[in-house]
Formats: sequence, structure tokens, C-alpha cells
Amino acid sequence: MENRRIKWGIIGLGNIATQFASDLVLIENAELTAVASRDIVKAKDFEAKFKSSKVYDSYDLLFEDPEVEIVYIATPHNSHAELSIKALESGKHVLCEKPMALSYNDALRMTEASVKYNRFFMEAFWTRFIPSVQDVLEKIKNGLIGNVNYINADFAFHGSETEHKRLFDKKLGGGALYDIGVYPLFLSYILLGNPKEVLAKAIKHKNDIDLQTSMILQYESAQAVLHASIVSDSEMKAIISGTKGRIELNAPWFVADGYSIFQNGEKEAVFSLPTLGKGYSHEIIECQKCIQNNQIESELWSHKNCLELSQLVEEIKNQINLSF
Repeated sequence: MENRRIKWGIIGLGNIATQFASDLVLIENAELTAVASRDIVKAKDFEAKFKSSKVYDSYDLLFEDPEVEIVYIATPHNSHAELSIKALESGKHVLCEKPMALSYNDALRMTEASVKYNRFFMEAFWTRFIPSVQDVLEKIKNGLIGNVNYINADFAFHGSETEHKRLFDKKLGGGALYDIGVYPLFLSYILLGNPKEVLAKAIKHKNDIDLQTSMILQYESAQAVLHASIVSDSEMKAIISGTKGRIELNAPWFVADGYSIFQNGEKEAVFSLPTLGKGYSHEIIECQKCIQNNQIESELWSHKNCLELSQLVEEIKNQINLSF
């Protein structure tokens, strides 16, 4: 594997892109080459903060830039599919924020474009790559807590329609399920795979987005009880129980800086595994490794994984009568 500098472009310059760019500068062989926003003032402010060499007021212009190798797409959910496909068609690798799409069919189109144009594509599920989750998955694989038979995870906070307008905007794919519900679903999926049955119930906003959604995933010999809310808060710990003990990921679990192991009802061990920067750095490292190895998908979060999670989210979307 060659260890050359990878040149990044970022489109959609909001809060998540700011956090991502803050981590990008921590990676020695990563370079922020260009940024784009339909608001040129925002683009210039972003460029001044992170010292990219080029600023565009058009996403298409960034896609056409021959220097940019990979594009991080951090625009609202409803634009992910079309922008990802356009970037892939333009010969760019793509890291697309989660959720990768608002429908399974769009998610399928995105992975098919990756294959067609022979360019790397990954949904930006940063939690998959943080050290705590990597270590927990390895310990569970090695049988430390026996067979996993129960997962309890949530992601919930008090959102405001004035401060978090995008979250409450149906046109942009707002609501609890697609913005944050995908996280606890991801944890259940990565540990137990596809469930046999799904039961989901939601409380809706007057504009028909889901304000909070609760989900039970039924497996052959396990269950996952999951919750997402943009109108109430929680501890945001994740509990993974098995036949020989349990693991608790520190709150907020989706970017946990460590975890504890319990056996026979007692805390046996505590592990501290802080992230590099905010934690986006680990998915950046994975993207660069894959590109340098001429891979079009990650072995840790593959096209198949992206699509199966998308299919699971769509099943819940249909159960709670959510449409975009």
C-alpha cells in the first residue's frame, strides 16, 4: 500500500462538516483541497478556518476539479443519493454522511454507481471505526460475554424547531429515525445481523415526521430494544448482554471513549479508548487505506452492510407510515 497524500473535497458546510474538517487536519496524509457551498460567503469562511486551497459556490465545480480525489458529502439527507452518484460519475471517491439515502432503492443506485465507475463509496458510519466499538466487537467475537441475547441502545435529545430546523423539515428528510435512529439500529445490525421480525411505533409531528420512534428487533435467540427521539433526552449508554456477562459502552455510546465489562453482576474491568479528535478521524483513515489499496468498498462497512441497514430502516419507515 502506498502512503501518499489523499486530496479531499467537502460539500455541505454545516456543523458536521466543521467537525469532520477539524479531524481531517489531524491525519498526516490527508489534505483538504476544496470546499463548496451554494452560499459563497459560507464557503469562504470555511476555507479561511481550515485552509483549503480552493473555494466553490457550486458542487458541480468541485466534482469537476481534477485535484480532488474523494468527496465528503455532508448536505441534507434528501440530497445524498443524487450528489453521491454525480460525484462517482465524475470519477470521485465518495464518503457520504449517514443516512446514505432516504430509500433502499436510492441506496442501491449509489452502490451500483460505485461498482460501475470503479470508485470507492462508503456511508459515513463513523461509529463503526472508533476504537471502543472495534475493541468491543473483537471481544464479543472471541466469546468474552458468551452469546449476545439482548441489546439496549438509544439516541435521544431535546431538539428545538427554531435551533434545529433541518431536523424538523420533512423535505430535508428530518425526524428521529433517519437522523439518529440509524445509530441504535446499526449497533444491533453489526452485532446480530438481520432480524427475523421488526416492531416499530412512533409519535409523529404535525408535519408527519417522527418525533420519537421505539423499535424491537426479534432474532432467533436475542432481542434488541432501541429508541430514538428528538424531543426527549436519555443517558445514551448502550448495553450488550450475553450468556456470560455484559458490556456497557460509555455515554454517548456512539462515540464512546471506553466501556465496562460486567460478569456475575459485578464490574470486572474498565477500558479507556479515547478517539482521535472528535472521532471522524477513524473513518477518514479507513477511507484512505481503501483508496490506497484500490478498493471500492470497506471490509468493515461494506456496500452489503450499507444496503442491509438501509433495508432495515426502510422496513421501520413503512411500519410507522413515514414518507418523504
